[in-house]
This record gives sequence, structure tokens and C-alpha cells, in this order.
Amino acid sequence: MRNELVQKLVEHQGEYVSGERLSESLGVSRTAIWKQIEVLKKQGYQIESAPKKGYQLMGRPDGLQEHDIHLYLHTKRLGQSVSYYATVPSTQAVAHELAQAGEPEGHVVVADEQTSGRGRFGRNWSSAAGTSISMSLLLRPALAPENVPPLTLVAAVAVTRAIEKVTDLEADIKWPNDILLNGKKIVGILTEMQSEPGLANVVILGIGINANQTDEELIHDDRNQSTSLATEKGELINRAELLANILEEFEWLYDAYLKNGFKEIKLLWEARSISIGLNLEAKSIHGTVTGRSVGISEDGALLVEDAQGITHKVYSADVQSKN
Repeated sequence: MRNELVQKLVEHQGEYVSGERLSESLGVSRTAIWKQIEVLKKQGYQIESAPKKGYQLMGRPDGLQEHDIHLYLHTKRLGQSVSYYATVPSTQAVAHELAQAGEPEGHVVVADEQTSGRGRFGRNWSSAAGTSISMSLLLRPALAPENVPPLTLVAAVAVTRAIEKVTDLEADIKWPNDILLNGKKIVGILTEMQSEPGLANVVILGIGINANQTDEELIHDDRNQSTSLATEKGELINRAELLANILEEFEWLYDAYLKNGFKEIKLLWEARSISIGLNLEAKSIHGTVTGRSVGISEDGALLVEDAQGITHKVYSADVQSKN
């Protein structure tokens, strides 16, 4: 009901809507409307109340609750249900628990603050309150485990397209899971699965985005300098709008991947990639490969041609440029 109430207030922003009209359209009592208005005010919604006039929305917070996201969401199933946390150690951990409890595909876990987030190889990815997007998307794709890794690349395409749509900023993809602006990291993607022999029952897609941090609030490491969308754009970003657009872009790309494989999406990924044509070193548990990246395979592996002309398929590695 709160989602619908917010939608009604936004539709009539700048004018009063009577409590009676809201109660009739939403099928609840005027007392229920008043209680929800009070909840919204505590969340930062600026709502004026006037006798015999009703309620008028004057301003909205940069929130990530379900009703904030649904103002912009136009998906068929992804994001239709949302678990929001003001603060949480890790959205990934929560999403895994919800998957075990039977939450359906498309459920999103989102936090305003994440205190113990992690990226690939156990690297830290935490975020201060009100500055970033920390989200995990629950998927049930019924794929073979070896067909899950390309979903990271599918997500990267979705995120870059959504960023461009919302901010007009053109981001680059660094294989396999980083998104950069002007050579600085703004997004990390982590894909995990719960599987049995031959079948990935659950995939948890974690996405962390530097949205509105100042430089002092960003985490820099010895591998990457970071930036935020607000820093690059010169203005604050509406996080709920960006999150909704990511879900919309990912939904059609995900469905295309499940239906037709990675071949068509591969072209979209390569068009935004900065990982092709580089001299690099890829370190993994299987050893180190040094050479020139020549593209990606149809199963998402990075193709590296060594000095002897042998092309290696790298599926998971810590990659550093040697240019």
C-alpha cells in the first residue's frame, strides 16, 4: 500500500490530495493513510498536511526503499519485491539466506549502508550511509554451473547502459567485473551460486556502485583508484532511479542470454570493454598467463595470446595491465 501511496503523492506533487480521495483510491481507511504518511515523513519525505485540503508532497529523500525504487521500475519480475536495510554487513549474505528460505527469482536486497561488503578474492567493498548502491539480486536460472560466469559480463553491460541512460556518462568495462569512468573504478560486481552437480539452483548477483561519495569517502586500494558518479557528473545522482534502470536493462539482457546464449551480448560487452588489446598478466590458482588480450570467448573467458602465439582462456584471475 505504501508503494501506491507514494505513487499517488508523486503524481499530484505540488497540489493537495485529500485523505478521503487517497483512502478511496487505495481501498483503506483515512487512519491508515495518516499512519503511512507519518512513516514517510520519518523517512525524509516532505509532506504538508492541511485541514480540509489533505496532503501535499513537497520533496523526496534520496532513498532506496521499495517504494522509492518502484517509482521508476518497469520490469516484469526483477525488483518486484525488495528487502531494504538501513545498514547491513553484507547484502550478499542476506540474499543467500533469503534464497534458502524460498524467495523467488527477482528479489532484491538493498542497503543504504554496508559495513562488511566484499568483492572478488575477498576484497573489501563497504559503503557509508546515503552515498552508494549496495544491492544483491536473487536469480534462479537453472543453468549448468559452467554457464553462470557470463552473467557477470551480462550484468556489466546492463550497468553501463543504465549509467549512461540516467547520467549521460559513458562507462568502460574492465574484465571481468569492474566498471570504470576515466580510468577510475565506480562499480564492482560479484557473482556467486548455490549449486548441485550439473545445476546452479541459485545465483546471487551483487552490485556495488559509488554513486554520491566525495573523494574523501571513497575506498582506494593498490590496484584501483576510485571515483563516484556524482564526482564525475558534478551533481548528485538519484540512486533509486539508477537501481531501477539497472534492473530493467538486466532483465532483457538476462532473458536474451537464457534464450540465445552469450553471442549477441558479447558484441555489446566488447563495444564497451577496455580489456581488449592490452598487454597483461593474469594470475589465478592455475598459474600466471602473460600476453596480449585478444577478446573474450562465447562463454565469457578472457582470451590471452602469449609470446609463442598460444591463446589461453582465462576464466577467473587477478588481471593487471602491463602496458
